[in-house]
Amino acid sequence: MGTPSEQNTAFRQRQEFPVFAEFAELYDFPLDDFQVRACHELEQGRGVLVAAPTGSGKTIVGEFAIHLALSQGRKAFYTAPIKALSNQKFHDLVQRYGPEQVGLLTGDNSVNGDAPIVVMTTEVLRNMLYAGSRTLTGLGYVVMDEVHYLADRMRGAVWEEVIIHLPESVALVSLSATVSNAEEFGDWLETVRGEITTIVEERRPVPLFQHVIVGKQMHDLFADSDADAKAGFVREGAPVNPQLLRVARDDWASGRTSDRRSPRDKRKPGQKNVGNGRRVWTPSRVDVIERLQRDNLLPAIVFIFSRVGCDAAVTQCLESNLRLTTADERDEIFAYVESKVRHLPPDDLQVLGYDGFLDGLTRGVASHHAGMLPTFKECVEELFQRGLCKAVFATETLALGINMPARTVVIEKLTKWNGETHADITPGEYTQLTGRAGRRGLDVEGHGVVLWQQGTNPKELAGLASKRTYPLRSSFRPSYNMAVNLVQQFGRATARELLESSFAQFQADRAVVGLARQHKKAEDALDGYVEAATCHLGDFMEYAALRRRISDAEKAGARDRRNDRRSEAAASLEKLSRATSSWCRTASTPASRSSSSRASPPRAPVPTS
Repeated sequence: MGTPSEQNTAFRQRQEFPVFAEFAELYDFPLDDFQVRACHELEQGRGVLVAAPTGSGKTIVGEFAIHLALSQGRKAFYTAPIKALSNQKFHDLVQRYGPEQVGLLTGDNSVNGDAPIVVMTTEVLRNMLYAGSRTLTGLGYVVMDEVHYLADRMRGAVWEEVIIHLPESVALVSLSATVSNAEEFGDWLETVRGEITTIVEERRPVPLFQHVIVGKQMHDLFADSDADAKAGFVREGAPVNPQLLRVARDDWASGRTSDRRSPRDKRKPGQKNVGNGRRVWTPSRVDVIERLQRDNLLPAIVFIFSRVGCDAAVTQCLESNLRLTTADERDEIFAYVESKVRHLPPDDLQVLGYDGFLDGLTRGVASHHAGMLPTFKECVEELFQRGLCKAVFATETLALGINMPARTVVIEKLTKWNGETHADITPGEYTQLTGRAGRRGLDVEGHGVVLWQQGTNPKELAGLASKRTYPLRSSFRPSYNMAVNLVQQFGRATARELLESSFAQFQADRAVVGLARQHKKAEDALDGYVEAATCHLGDFMEYAALRRRISDAEKAGARDRRNDRRSEAAASLEKLSRATSSWCRTASTPASRSSSSRASPPRAPVPTS
């Protein structure tokens, strides 16, 4: 029941925020303070930007926006960066509101697109805005999940286009991972969208512990003397575990020492010699899963930045006869998967490798990547949420908000292919990946594990793990090709508005975005004056336009007369210049000098004495 003071506070909040009070009763746990503040701002008619760590429950704010839209008789769109997240959110909302109330629009599926709640990818909403789709009628709220994805250099510009071109009557709910410049991003949103409240939450609800597997040992990344590291909340600059520093020193020494052993003394596969005689080896994927099982750290997600690598990991587990499930769990998994793929022909299942997929799932292991059949991915996601699938080998797309929280996250390598080269992962990407660890309401702590590779620098790894915030930079980069496409598709006015109002331009010069917004408002006000000036006595705006054309014509005539006088003067000077030049040339020729001497009379001789 609580104290009388708490009961009074709760009563006043129910009176002031009745929709939120109704929404909060849908959950069997109390909402966090940042969630409550964000929902209150939405109910008061303001948009919000929520920047919070992965797994902290930002999605609840988006769900309240949907609940608020339905209570007001308006529409709500929920946008996500990837199809897998859109599909999962669609199923979650269908379970809550029913199939008649929820639609799905992605590149693959189009289900009930006129529903009051529509889940879609961001590109679909962008195309709707440019096409003026009738689906936008009655739209009240747009939830942009994982909005920090606008930093993506390939697709990030789409997020900015949507934010800029949404009608001002639409309230925007932006959900982002923790970024260090959330206030700057919020200022830009307020500039282009109107009233926006920025809410930042930096603490994870579940503490996260960082580890490194070196050979057969799993070491803590940070020193035991650090109190924050012991509590699972790491601060920047936390001391690194001295044992890892010694391993790194030996690893470096082994690379500097030539191998003078005989061929029969050569190292075994997977091992390398170390300067002090010890051996550091990278465990196999099966060894890692078995180690996590012994330490009660399953379920786990192992991030492998390759689709082929994910499938190969499952094959390795099958070949080693790894089994993580009980007999009852295997029967439940088999029955569920069979019911999900019943609509697929047997020949298609054989081509898709269904037998190996089912064998892996019944053993508790599976892969998850964009190259899989959507039905197979849905099976993996559902079984992982139920706790029946114990280990998933996945690409980084699984880190983008999909509801598959694990107790442990394993990162095989700290480099990945970014489309051009193999580059180190950024602090933001590391935080996004390890943020899957720690299931709220199920786990009291989460664990992030990195496999030791040759050349690993513990201090750099500690920098990745301790840097909880990172700056959000716009990926909007205008080019000649972009300019041509924008002008061709949307006209010069829209193209200029987009370029001037982008987050990239805001970061370069905040004043330009504000002036562009004022210019747009002034044009809208002039359009309103045109409507107000219409009356039965005549069209005043037509008269004003005639006067303006007369004034322009008079100015043009005066300008032409000045140009004519200037041209006449220039022509006279040119004519005079040609005459003067002709006379000078004539006077300087030899014939003219001889003729002038003949014409002059002879001089008389001078008398002499």
